[in-house]
Amino acid sequence: MSPLCICVPSTFINIHFQYIFFRQVDVIEGCRLPVLRKNQENEDEWPLAEILSVKEIPGRKLYYVHYIDFNKRLDEWVTPERLDMKKLQFPKKEAKTPTKNGLPGSRPSSPEREVVRAAGTGPQHPPSRPPQPQAQQKCLPTKTSIPDFQVLQQQPPTITVHLCFDFLSPLFKSSQNGTARRPMPNQPGRKRKQPPNCGGTDEDSQDSSDGIPSAPRMTGSLVSDRSHDDIVTRMKNIDCIELGRHRLKPWYFSPYPQELTTLPILYLCEFCLKYLKSLKCLQRHLTKCNLRHPPGNEIYRKGTISFFEIDGRKNKTYSQNLCLLAKCFLDHKTLYYDTDPFLFYVMTEYDSKGFHIVGYFSKEKESTEDYNVACILTLPPYQRRGYGKLLIEFSYELSKVEGKTGTPEKPLSDLGLLSYRSYWSQTILEILMDLKPDNGERPQITINEISEITSVKKEDVISTLQYLNLINYYKGQYILTLSEDIVEGHERAMQKRHLPIDPKCLHFTPKDWSKRGKW
Repeated sequence: MSPLCICVPSTFINIHFQYIFFRQVDVIEGCRLPVLRKNQENEDEWPLAEILSVKEIPGRKLYYVHYIDFNKRLDEWVTPERLDMKKLQFPKKEAKTPTKNGLPGSRPSSPEREVVRAAGTGPQHPPSRPPQPQAQQKCLPTKTSIPDFQVLQQQPPTITVHLCFDFLSPLFKSSQNGTARRPMPNQPGRKRKQPPNCGGTDEDSQDSSDGIPSAPRMTGSLVSDRSHDDIVTRMKNIDCIELGRHRLKPWYFSPYPQELTTLPILYLCEFCLKYLKSLKCLQRHLTKCNLRHPPGNEIYRKGTISFFEIDGRKNKTYSQNLCLLAKCFLDHKTLYYDTDPFLFYVMTEYDSKGFHIVGYFSKEKESTEDYNVACILTLPPYQRRGYGKLLIEFSYELSKVEGKTGTPEKPLSDLGLLSYRSYWSQTILEILMDLKPDNGERPQITINEISEITSVKKEDVISTLQYLNLINYYKGQYILTLSEDIVEGHERAMQKRHLPIDPKCLHFTPKDWSKRGKW
């Protein structure tokens, strides 16, 4: 008797297997898989994402995902329909939880993962394109010693300038954001964070390649120590903020009180920045709040733009509320509740209702590393309107009055780096293009002279010249070559810059903060 054979279509087997597979697999925290999202061109893409949290709401589950190699401000809650379960990767279980820098409970930077694939064929998603960087950073080899060079007269389309490097063998190293820095000698008991390779573009990747994070900086003011990141601080905790006539979608975690994080909207008084839980509470607060501008001294006003100087010790509550708001949009800084060592410069726009906050920057009262900015932020409703460069220019105007050169505290965010690169480039090119021949001789200028005119540190001047690829070696000499493309691009950029700082409108007297009595 021959055995009974039953023919079942392979399509049915595949479908049935996949149905069983999806019913049994439970997506947990730490899993990685492709997730559907829209890119800048509004096209579908499937980048790899990590599940940071899972929550259940009536009727379905939601997953909080972080897109690998994307900025954290793009993290979001997604529905199960946007997950590609065929390429699910589970975190590999380990016997013991590895530690970072002796901190128990920390997970390795890049744990190995087990890939689980469903049997059968399914729609294959093309590999997602990496996030488009907003500015391409150039990593150019630095020179340990650059001698003086002569001016060469070249025919159009180029303009050449004689540049003197008037300091000896300044062995510069490139920092994370491409800014040249002098190496500091190692001091006992003091660990310094080693800069990663120039090729990195993700400011969120602060850990070293072997999974052991670098030691936090001891000399900066608000630099974030990423080794203490956990799931809570990696997730946005505020859905929406109402500030005056604007509603803001936060980008990152900010440590507002826990009971406020469950509200659909967090209300802020736009003048004192006090946070309230409901619109009714805000309306009642506005009847009592007498402020129509930030506390402190108004040190600049031109047209509708004003700057207020706020002492973190004298106006502690306002300063703390400002830091809480700023942390929603700054991921690379740490929020300190001790605001005494800082000054805050708040830029406002004036109308009939009062002075509305546009952005701010903070700086240390005493900086041992010549930092003139600790944190800088333009609020999202005012971005891409020239206010970021205005904040940067104002910080350097203060440095000019103080008779110092300054630099922003590193690392810069991606948007901060773009703004500073643009400001440095425009400022330095403006000086080079204004140079005139002296007695028929070719124009000459030194790095020190550029630094003294602009109050930009020499390291930033050199890194900007390298970034623009202006320094060339010709017949045994170093020359600056300005091509027609660079000149035309600079002229177009300056035409769009409608908000320059007028030094005549600045009323500022620097203080000697080394005398503790002035604190």
